[in-house]
Amino acid sequence: MLKNIPPILGPELLKVLMEMGHGDEIVIADGNFPCASMNQRVIRMDGLSVPEVLKAVLTLFPLDHAAQNVILMAVTPGDKVETPIWKEYDAIAKAGDSHYKGYETIDRFAFYERTKKAYAVIATSEKALYANILLKKGVV
Repeated sequence: MLKNIPPILGPELLKVLMEMGHGDEIVIADGNFPCASMNQRVIRMDGLSVPEVLKAVLTLFPLDHAAQNVILMAVTPGDKVETPIWKEYDAIAKAGDSHYKGYETIDRFAFYERTKKAYAVIATSEKALYANILLKKGVV
């Protein structure tokens, strides 16, 4: 056991966060996201929600200074899904890192392409739709 590390962050995820360098990206995915077919490095965090994982990750993970440091998967045009979870992400990111300047959205297939190039994907059991979030690592 270590001090000051959120207990939901296990050894595998801590190792990945440490390995990542400036500009590397990590995706925290909802329960519907096709994690295994999108990236070779998938960290399972079953039973947890994206907000829980996001809050814990941001205690250790510095966001990039770039404007586009938090990216969400946009709702597909014509899909009548509400995304109240995005407000929760906004509040968590504001509290978790001073370099957060608001999130941006990209379409589903562009998000998939970014995920394929991401350093890793964290698979959660989040039930909300369009609840996937990508973080770009900064420097300490």
